[in-house]
Amino acid sequence: MIRINLVGVERQTKKRAIAFDIGQRITLICSLVVVLALAGLGYWYYSLNQQSQQVDDDILHAQQEQARLQSIIREVAQFDAQRAQLQQRVALIEQLRSGQSVPVQLLDQVSRAIPDMLWLTDLEQKGNDLTIQGQSTTLISLSDFVGNLGASTMLQKPIEIVNSQVETVTATGQARGAGIDLIKFTVKAQIVPSAKAPPPPAAGARAGGPAPPAGGAR
Repeated sequence: MIRINLVGVERQTKKRAIAFDIGQRITLICSLVVVLALAGLGYWYYSLNQQSQQVDDDILHAQQEQARLQSIIREVAQFDAQRAQLQQRVALIEQLRSGQSVPVQLLDQVSRAIPDMLWLTDLEQKGNDLTIQGQSTTLISLSDFVGNLGASTMLQKPIEIVNSQVETVTATGQARGAGIDLIKFTVKAQIVPSAKAPPPPAAGARAGGPAPPAGGAR
């Protein structure tokens, strides 16, 4: 009679089942760890990508804001230059008119010859020699000024630019380190000999009419 030990077989089967179950659990755990690691890396990459996009947007916004502020700064600088130009022009005209150093007609023609973005700082007459000093923001304005002076009937041609140099100045309200290039110039011309200042009125003459006859009018 043959006897079979079934208890040992069952024990071996259970051990194999337990070992297989543990292997499956380990495999499942490792798979979960890999999936979680990949998910974490994906989220980290997505977060970095979003931060990079935000930084790029901030840089673009800052560049646009800088361009807008630069435009405002240029407008303010141009306004300050135009205001200084008008102030100096008015002050020079009043000074010359009060001093009677230049004929009024010539002064008027010189004033009319001044183009935009150019203003005068000094106007001096010695005999028939006329020396004009001023500043300009462009060479075109200086060229236009000389051309306009050449059209005057009170000045002889040619009109000479005897000196010109570029100087960088900072306008009020302008950013530090930025500046405007100004061209300082000196122009000389010869006054036509017949273009002289009119003589002063005779003593006792009234403005707007001739002097009254001797003895008074009845």
